[in-house]
Amino acid sequence: MNKIYKHTQFGYLIATLLILGAILILLLMKIYGFNWIAFMVLVFLILCLLLFSTLTISINNDIFEISFGIGLIRKKFLLKDIESCRIVKNPWYYGWGIRLTPYGWLYNVSGFYAVEIVLKTGKRYRIGTNTPNELEKSIQESIEKLKCNE
Repeated sequence: MNKIYKHTQFGYLIATLLILGAILILLLMKIYGFNWIAFMVLVFLILCLLLFSTLTISINNDIFEISFGIGLIRKKFLLKDIESCRIVKNPWYYGWGIRLTPYGWLYNVSGFYAVEIVLKTGKRYRIGTNTPNELEKSIQESIEKLKCNE
């Protein structure tokens, strides 16, 4: 497969908050002793750190793919199914992670900028990125290249 575009964005705020939370739980367990509830919260924070601290976006030949963290959570789109894309700015209250917004699903780990893709079915997705111009350009070029090869 030919990699056309690949970029990983690190969610510094998410990672920092999760690490600080884990340190706090460890300190509390050191002071007050082992506690199963605290331990489960610690495991949950570490899992969230592994799953949601980064967002990797890649475009290969005919597939546009996004994946969070270690790659267990991912979403793939066929480029031929994408009608259009454009750069958008999300309001702060849309937050980070995977959420349903009034404009479709949002996948984001940091910042406010995203590239909104509209599928031929009418479904919309917003993919958060710290390089919106490069991502938009890569998607558009990949779609055009695919159309020329058909």
